Amino acid sequence: MQAQISPAGLPFAERLERLAEVAVRVGLNLQPGQELVMTAPLDAVPLARAITVEAYRAGASLVTTLLADDAATLARFAHAPDSAFDTAAGWLYGGMAEAFRGGAARLAISGDDPSLLAGQDPEKVARANRSRSKAYVPALELIANFATNWTIVSAATPAWARTVFPDLPEEAAVARLWDAIFAASRVDGPDPIAAWTAHNADLATRTRWLNGQRFAALRFRGPGTDLTVGLADDHEWCGGASTSRSGILCNANIPTEEVFTTPHRARVEGHVASTKPLSYQGTLIDGIRVRFEGGRIVESSARTGAEVLARVLDTDEGARRLGEVALVPAGSAISASGLLFFNTLYDENAASHIALGQAYSKCFRGGGAEFSEADLAERGANRSLIHIDWMIGSAEIDVDGLAPDGRAVPVMRQGEWV
Repeated sequence: MQAQISPAGLPFAERLERLAEVAVRVGLNLQPGQELVMTAPLDAVPLARAITVEAYRAGASLVTTLLADDAATLARFAHAPDSAFDTAAGWLYGGMAEAFRGGAARLAISGDDPSLLAGQDPEKVARANRSRSKAYVPALELIANFATNWTIVSAATPAWARTVFPDLPEEAAVARLWDAIFAASRVDGPDPIAAWTAHNADLATRTRWLNGQRFAALRFRGPGTDLTVGLADDHEWCGGASTSRSGILCNANIPTEEVFTTPHRARVEGHVASTKPLSYQGTLIDGIRVRFEGGRIVESSARTGAEVLARVLDTDEGARRLGEVALVPAGSAISASGLLFFNTLYDENAASHIALGQAYSKCFRGGGAEFSEADLAERGANRSLIHIDWMIGSAEIDVDGLAPDGRAVPVMRQGEWV
């Protein structure tokens, strides 16, 4: 692997260092003296170490890394007593929340096995997920409200690579997946930081136009879809680099191709079909179809993973309502790769999408920094234990912005910006 050479002529080790630099300098914009809390799968240790080096070069005071082990996760489902699935490490998530309140940055390395829990009891999976979600609330609220700078990047792990490239030998599959990650993260060009500066400027142009329109709703139409998503009162579009409440400009997702905002929890009507599978905590949910009335999902189905989807929707009252709507051109770099990544961070950036659950309070004029929960609820923001993105855009989907007077303004045609 270390001898792998990119199409741009760069060795693997240099590309890994460049990705670490993008994660720290662009994703986090880590500040001198700031602590960093990082989570990663065991197989992502090489990237985690590279990020740790770059973080200390940027002046980090302390980097704390928490590693996840798929084998340990499976051991729980194989051997733990039934009552264990209602237990979560609240002490851990409480500690993370305390770190974020104290100014620590947050970095997650994704690369999980998309099918890790596919063969496990769906009820136990749902209980474990619900318990974790409840325990994670103190930390999730700080992340969702952009209280500190945070970002997500990815590492090519063997299990994930085998899922994306099932016909290749494992070593070749991992190499191909790394190629895709490096390309999507803009590290193969002559100056990755400059490339991100230009990309963020493009996304900022899109958000300025959308914010200037002050649409009341978006309408998505295409095969299996006729969905009107009402937008929250005083909503604001965001995309690319954003400033956290702590005043640090950062990119929460590496890569990112989306511009996004907050829907109104009670103003979503119609039906919609997913255009890509959703990989949710080890289960693949494909062929999702749902119908909304009054902002709430009242009917749902899926070709695969339907039972898991049903349990997700029953997490809490807000799980059946939307917390985000995002626009992504069908011709984005990730979409153009032709790959299905089975990873939401990548697949959501190949298509326009919606998210079930918790809204981002930052997507309001003024940043929402001074809004109470009552203020956010009054404007239509949803509240939930979950935030799960799934894809509804494609080259067959048209999007119109609906003005307050009902006038339709073309926004996307056949998945591309007008």
